[in-house]
Amino acid sequence: MDVKVADLPGIGKKMTFYTAQGNMIVLVTHHTGKRELYFFQEPDDDEPDFSMELTSNETRELGAQLLGAMFQPVDSDQMKLFRSKVIVEWIELQESSQFAGKTIGESEVRKKTGVSVVGIFRNNEVIASPGVDETLEPEDTIMVIGKKSQIALFEEMAEGEG
Repeated sequence: MDVKVADLPGIGKKMTFYTAQGNMIVLVTHHTGKRELYFFQEPDDDEPDFSMELTSNETRELGAQLLGAMFQPVDSDQMKLFRSKVIVEWIELQESSQFAGKTIGESEVRKKTGVSVVGIFRNNEVIASPGVDETLEPEDTIMVIGKKSQIALFEEMAEGEG
């Protein structure tokens, strides 16, 4: 981002921000404390596309929020790492599985495998976010989320091998 600052004699200061997308934002700070924001889609336009006035308190709050006072977004590299490590899989529960006929709580799916059951597909119906009292039935397709190794363990146990 490119920033330019200019004095406005008798008024205050003008800060012009040029964004990476080619937009322009102008902030005029008056000696009185009043702030005016002007938004331009095209920096060469004479008239702003939008403008607004802010008090000094509103400006401080906006600045704090832009700095992340209430919310810090996840770094995109961290999200890529998260997505590469967490998997969602749909696995059919076999009759020979130790989970068949038990509730999610009784079967201790998460404790035994590390996966979380996030959905069940049964008889063309979807049970989204099932509770611990939901019974896992043979031929259910179970939607689980977890790491690759946890999914593999759940799959073995769902097939009756674990």
